[in-house]
Amino acid sequence: MMNRVEFLIDATGERIGCLLNPATVVMRRTAGLRPRKSAGLTVTGAGLADDPLLFTGGGVTELLLDLLFDVSIGGSTIRSEDVRDLTGPLWRLAENAEVVEGYGRPPLVRFFWGSAWNFPAVVAAVAERFEDFSESGVPRRSWLRMRLVRVAAPKESASAMAVPLAAALSGAAEPAGPATPPEQEPVEVELHEVEGAGDGAAGEGTAVPQYLGRLADEATGDAREWRRIADENGIEDPLAIPAGAVLRIPRSRP
Repeated sequence: MMNRVEFLIDATGERIGCLLNPATVVMRRTAGLRPRKSAGLTVTGAGLADDPLLFTGGGVTELLLDLLFDVSIGGSTIRSEDVRDLTGPLWRLAENAEVVEGYGRPPLVRFFWGSAWNFPAVVAAVAERFEDFSESGVPRRSWLRMRLVRVAAPKESASAMAVPLAAALSGAAEPAGPATPPEQEPVEVELHEVEGAGDGAAGEGTAVPQYLGRLADEATGDAREWRRIADENGIEDPLAIPAGAVLRIPRSRP
């Protein structure tokens, strides 16, 4: 059974799961460039095959998701006859709930899917097509389209082992004192069983690879470093890590 897609809100640690995984994921990249202009007009000429471009750097990376929600499908923790009760949390990710420097902005979220996807982003747009209406007009099925725009991850996640995720995994409270270990020493964390971690794919009492990915992201800023965590701990089968195992988390690469 495949791991289920979920969104992790960075500021609060709240996780929002999807009812079903998307059948496809579209990833789109737009380079940082625009037509060169002078006095508000595009610079061009009869002898040019292409308009001159101004390379601005940066660019935009996007994910496009099409998700299905249906109140008749089991697996949701929300029991309702109105599908909007299931999709509402995803709609709120596009609201300007946070205020930064006097301006509202949507929350920073991470799109997680197993150990292969860890995409820090904001939800730039959502659109929903409703189907299967009740006699009173209540929609029971929804096709939800989301557009996520990648943003830079917080700098602190790459410089030190962030405690909130480890605390969430262990069920412990966040310590009040400094949590940054010596620069070159690995961090040791005890990996406890997490409810719903693998949807039963790996059996009870196991920690599945997406949690290695999260630990790697917190420690090094790159979820793909979960393989280095596995090597550090001699893990041959990431799906067979027992709950309560103590893992050594390598620091960022020099």
